[in-house]
Order: sequence, then structure tokens, then C-alpha cells
Amino acid sequence: MTDLQTTYLGLKLKNPLIAGSCGLTNSVQSIKEIADKGVGAIVVKSVFEEQINVDTEKVIKNEEGNIKLLTRASDLMLGRRVHDYDEAYSYIYDFARRNALDKYLRFITEAKKTVSVPLIASINCVSNNDWHSFAKKIEETGVDALELNIYILPSDWRRNGADNENIYFDIIREIRNYVNLPISIKIGYYFSALSQSVQKLSQSGVKGIVLFNRPYNTDFDVEKMEVSHGSIYSNDLEYNHTLRWISILSGNVGCDLSAATGIHTWDAFVKQLLAGAATVQVVSALYKEGLGVIPDILNNTALWMQRHGFADVASFRGMLSKSKLDNPAAIERVQFMKLYSGIE
Repeated sequence: MTDLQTTYLGLKLKNPLIAGSCGLTNSVQSIKEIADKGVGAIVVKSVFEEQINVDTEKVIKNEEGNIKLLTRASDLMLGRRVHDYDEAYSYIYDFARRNALDKYLRFITEAKKTVSVPLIASINCVSNNDWHSFAKKIEETGVDALELNIYILPSDWRRNGADNENIYFDIIREIRNYVNLPISIKIGYYFSALSQSVQKLSQSGVKGIVLFNRPYNTDFDVEKMEVSHGSIYSNDLEYNHTLRWISILSGNVGCDLSAATGIHTWDAFVKQLLAGAATVQVVSALYKEGLGVIPDILNNTALWMQRHGFADVASFRGMLSKSKLDNPAAIERVQFMKLYSGIE
């Protein structure tokens, strides 16, 4: 018998496979179907800061005519613009934002009642804009943890590396002061000193760090001469980048590490655990292969453990982390790998 149980963010999981935040975790029915396939936990579809702002602006534009009617007489007499009525616009803005967030709260409340596996809420944010009050309401729904999905593209010429890094700590501090939920942070790899930054983030009070957030890359349509997007889904070779960094960081950070991006097969899943990941998040494989990939990964992992005599996940987790390798250069020296693989 093999034991796939693990601990992540202080939560007991029946196995390390987590369904990551995506469109498939955006409905109660889909979440139930994913849970029934045997995952250890589910990250609910993120609520996006930008989308909330867009929805809020739509409501404001719809209500603009009503405000103008109410204030037209005063405008004519005093020459004021409708946007001078800060109190009215502040009220509508707060109402619209609250309405958008309340939909998410109702959704995760119902989802939590439907499944028994740990449910992790997700906020995709780019600033510390009043998220503490929303995070507090998320905690009240009964979810088990909160994942902060933060991806700061260092494209602003006015900000240096330290400025970008501080945004992460500002968001974490803003939320940690108000909630007792275990918090994880999902990050990209745009840091000037990634290992040091992850180590510092692990000491900020978060319980876990997810490596890495996969960006939607820009592409160009050469016929229409316009901006398009690159591949939406990861492929089964993209796990290598995460694998290297999980191996390098394992044992050197003060919280759990969760691997994400490019994990499509059971052996890629096992590799991340060998590198030292506490859990592994799967998304693109669910879209490409269907939910049947979940029991396939878990069953084949159990068979692999039996073949190698591992009774539980703890007995092999981190065996191939950098600190335990006879040849650590195989992990760190990116150009050396050319020689190491026999390619001239």
C-alpha cells in the first residue's frame, strides 16, 4: 500500500495534486466534478482586480445619465461638471465594486458547502488596493486558504527592482493584518535575484509559494497587423523551468513550495515532488486531456512508488533537490548543461 497524503499550508491533503485556478474551477458543478476525480485540493478561479475595475466602470457609465439628470440644474447655474460630484460617484463606485465582489463570495460559499476537499480562494491582484476588507469576507465563507496571484511585469521605467518587489510585500502585509487564513502567493519569475526574493517572501508570513505563474504572452498577427496572444495552454515540456527552481529553493525557504506550469503527466508530477515540491498544481492538462488525467496521474504515481519501495510521499520528496545532488552544477549551470547532455 502507498500513502499519497501530504501537508500544504498547514492543511492535510489526501494527495499532492491540486487543481489550479482556471475557468474549470469557476462553477460549483465543475468544482464538484474535479473533487470527485480525487484531487487533494482545488484553487477556485481568481477574482481579477482589473476585471473588477472594468465592471465597476461599466456601472458608472450606465449610471452617468441618471446623475446628470439629477444635477443638471445645478450644473447650469454653477458651471460644474458631473465628475465634480465626488460623493455621488464614490457611492456608485463602492456599490459597483461591492456587487462584483459579492458574486464571488456567494460562489465560493456555495462551492465550499459542496465539496469535502480543501478549497483555496484566489485573488489576482496588482496592487494593495483595499484587498484586506475583501479578504476578511473571504475568510468568513469558510474556505480553507487564500492564494494571492501576483504577477508584476517589470515594464514600468519609473520603477526599479526594489520598487516592484515591494508591491508583493505591501499586498501580503495588507492582507495578513486582517485575516487568519493560511496564505500562499503565486508569483512569476521576473525578479532580479529570484532565490533571494523567494526566500524573503517565504519569511513574510505566507505559508506557501507557488512557482510559477504562467503569463499569457503577446504575439503578432502578421496578416491583420495587430496584437494577438501566444499559446494559452502550457505544453508538456514547460515543467523544466519550474523543476530547476523547486530543486534550487527546496530546503532553503521558510514555507511550502508548490510547483505549477507544464505538468501534464504522472512522471512530470513525480519529478516536482523529487525536487522538493509539497504539492503540484495542474491546469492545462485538465483542459487538454480532460479530468481523467487526475486519477491517471495519481494511480501511476502510486505504481511508481510501489516499484521503488516508497511507502509515502515524504520518503522521496526532495531526494533530487540541489542540496542532495552529487553534481549540483547539473541544476544551476545553464550553459554547462550543453556539455552535460553531450550536445556540441
